[in-house]
Amino acid sequence: MQEKLQQLPYYKWMIFGVISIGIFISTMTSSIVNVALPPITIALHTDIPTAQWVVTAYLLAITSLLPLVGRLGDVWGRRTIYGYGFIGFAAGSLLCGMANSIGMLIGFRVIQAISAATLMANGMAIVTASFPLKERGRVLGMIGTIVALGSLSGPGLGGLIVENFGWHAIFFVNIPIGMLGYVGVRLVLPVDQDLQQEKIDYLGAALFTIGMVSFLLALSYGTRWGWLSMRTFACMGFASVMFILFIRQEKSIDYPMLELSIFKNWEFSAGNLAGMLSFMAMFSNTLLLPYFLHDILAFTPAKTGLIMSAFPVVMAVVAPLSGSLSDKVGTGPLATTGLGILAVGLVLTAKLQLDTTLWLIMASQALMGLGNGLFQSPNNNSVMSAVENRQLGVAGGINALARNFGMVCGTAVAVSILEYRRSVSLSSFSQPTLAQQVAAFMDGYQAALLVGAALAVVGAIVSFRRSGKNTAGKS
Repeated sequence: MQEKLQQLPYYKWMIFGVISIGIFISTMTSSIVNVALPPITIALHTDIPTAQWVVTAYLLAITSLLPLVGRLGDVWGRRTIYGYGFIGFAAGSLLCGMANSIGMLIGFRVIQAISAATLMANGMAIVTASFPLKERGRVLGMIGTIVALGSLSGPGLGGLIVENFGWHAIFFVNIPIGMLGYVGVRLVLPVDQDLQQEKIDYLGAALFTIGMVSFLLALSYGTRWGWLSMRTFACMGFASVMFILFIRQEKSIDYPMLELSIFKNWEFSAGNLAGMLSFMAMFSNTLLLPYFLHDILAFTPAKTGLIMSAFPVVMAVVAPLSGSLSDKVGTGPLATTGLGILAVGLVLTAKLQLDTTLWLIMASQALMGLGNGLFQSPNNNSVMSAVENRQLGVAGGINALARNFGMVCGTAVAVSILEYRRSVSLSSFSQPTLAQQVAAFMDGYQAALLVGAALAVVGAIVSFRRSGKNTAGKS
């Protein structure tokens, strides 16, 4: 049957459809759980810091495992690994929905995260290998649309499901989607050919994973522990040792988990660095704007969600257009312009005042969506087209790693700046008034977003200094 499908002129778009299911479900699940945390906290008799590990454990597991599962796709076969990802995701979702304690739920979320990592790392590699070079910008732009739609639908869909069916249902809804995706893998995705007969560097994978978990723990909890506390230093120091051992391991074996020479490719390295900076910049806004809208302007959650939806909606429209355009004009001009517009949007958001009109707030988010849409698709195209076919799995894993790492770093930087500036502003008041507390928040909020804008400018400079041409030369 598959031989017949491969003869169809739209076969590559059938592949795209199967991959889109995996990308949508993994991005939707990243955001759908947040709205369920309050009822989960009550139902499982826990507290907010513990319940937050339902999100934190998921993020830590995904970020730490992305290079490994990308490598497994290169060696074992991306079709095989992608199929396992759907099965594991459905099984993990079933277990999460059946959990009756917070410890069980956190553990089962790790299973779900491992499977989500296989989908994130290998999906882009499969799409890149299935489309000719001249169409990659367009299709990777459409992947950007799927990411935006998944992120956009998560909170709204999650709220409806939790309100009508309870928190368990947000996990059960993944099961039929996961099984549908697995059927698509078996029927549509081409059988892996010419697999690399190489060993998997499990020691290197373990060193990288342990180091990344330790580093992300320090970033995630540095504000709570104190950036100069012994726990933060211990995590950072341990992570540094693990990364040094990892680099030595990779240089000393024939088949490393991560070919460090890949970073000598400037197009690849610059694209990932710019991508990481873009997500650091974006997440200063993603984290802090809801507090400004809800706590300062007293907007309802529904109104806050509507305002913030302007960002992904505009991005979803622009991303495929910029992807197609990058096939013709290259990455450099679009990526540089996109990050420049993102920086302007962050500055505009930082300058919002207590009497700001609704349209201006939404305009600032739409402007950021425009900038991000212009940047992400050409940048992904540049990264994935800069490597050889045999490296696509690892390249997809590193690309997703840069994205997730940027989210964590951006959140940590924004929180640290907000808390520092707010504490300095309130240090001279023994019992600050409400007006003084609002002013202190605005001081920290504006500083954090301006730093985010500066990160976007740095990313634009990095993008400007690369050719932006698709150099791999693969069909």
